[in-house]
Amino acid sequence: MPPGHDRLCLSPGSIAGGTCRSRSGRERDVIAHIDLGFDERQHPGIRGLTRFRPETAGPLNALAETLLRAPHPTLTPGERELIAAYVSALNDCGFCRASHSATAAAQLPAGMSLVEQVRADVDAAPVGEKLRALLRIAAAVQRGGREVTGELVDAARAAGATDLELHDTVLIAAAFCMYNRYVDGLAAFTPEDPRAYEMAARHLVAHGYDAG
Repeated sequence: MPPGHDRLCLSPGSIAGGTCRSRSGRERDVIAHIDLGFDERQHPGIRGLTRFRPETAGPLNALAETLLRAPHPTLTPGERELIAAYVSALNDCGFCRASHSATAAAQLPAGMSLVEQVRADVDAAPVGEKLRALLRIAAAVQRGGREVTGELVDAARAAGATDLELHDTVLIAAAFCMYNRYVDGLAAFTPEDPRAYEMAARHLVAHGYDAG
């Protein structure tokens, strides 16, 4: 059991939002489906979950760092974050949608306006045809792996997509289906204030996912 988890729940019938008292007598709100052992508002979303289970945090953060920030010959960090934000929006994962939208906006010249347009209607959004085709493939992955058809791949190739771009788009989309379900499956705390995500995005752009 991770440190700080020797506690007694005062409302054991409540899955989320109950109050737990630690052995030391301190009370705190339990928002997630599990007691993470610390103030979830200070470590929201996936950050709280990875803090709870540091053994899995390393590989998860390393995957995000590689997919979204590592040097890439053609896809910018902003474009890759946009794919992550789009998939998270399709999955209706509030924390991931907001956090990756803010991080994409911080790295795209058109900012949040473009992110919102892509999330609202990828077919009408003012993006290049190659990126649009890759976003359509990401949406297909979100529906199910076999939804990625030869026609979608051919259309992306016709728009100039490379094998590496196709590979990474599918992997980003698949990975974010996992991240989204991880966050929502444990009901991790999701802040409502957009400024929280903007602040986190600035830190992430400066320091990366490996910094936590």
